[in-house]
Amino acid sequence: MVKPFNKKTSFDKIKHLFTNEMTIMYGGFGGIGTPPGLIDEILDSGAENLHLIGNDTGFPDIGIGKIVCAGRAKSIITSHIGSNPVAGQLMTEGKLDIEFSPQGILAERIRAGGVGIPAILSDIGTENSFIANHKPKVKLENTEYLIETALTADISIVYAKQADPYGNLIYDKSARNTNPLVAMAGEITIAEVEEIVPVGKLHPDQIVTPGVFVDYIVVSEGVNWKWVWE
Repeated sequence: MVKPFNKKTSFDKIKHLFTNEMTIMYGGFGGIGTPPGLIDEILDSGAENLHLIGNDTGFPDIGIGKIVCAGRAKSIITSHIGSNPVAGQLMTEGKLDIEFSPQGILAERIRAGGVGIPAILSDIGTENSFIANHKPKVKLENTEYLIETALTADISIVYAKQADPYGNLIYDKSARNTNPLVAMAGEITIAEVEEIVPVGKLHPDQIVTPGVFVDYIVVSEGVNWKWVWE
């Protein structure tokens, strides 16, 4: 009998993967769906000057906001920072370099990175210097487009409801958000999950993220964003 390839590990065993200056992509929307245990592990690792990519900057004490507020991020590509006033303060003080990308375009840039497309074309913000920000342009059929580069990361961290030993993932309602896209775009992808179930327990039609994208699985010790959801 062939044994399944078990990707389950512990938080301590993946801590060494987080290093200075690396690019980390994270799932989540306002902290919901951002893996809290992995965020804490990044903080414990001592890694700093991190380049972050994700939908938003969470709250000061929830989601990626904990890393931002600890001064461990050097830059971030995101769609908004409104829920985390510390991010705005750091940006104003020149301590955090922020590239704003419209939410849908950000998601598509991440998806493009996950499937190996180098860039996408967008007509959003072509006349807006805040969005265009010296990005190259191209004209197709008399319409001008911005060339938006695809996004990838050294490590992607995601949160899922269930995984099997192969790393196949399913998500819980709105906590799914950007996680499936982020899972595809990391050189290494680590999934924090509520539960690991036996091979065959997940119905194929339920699986959102195939295990081929997932390198490590850790079991969550609980989330800190339930109140945001409720």
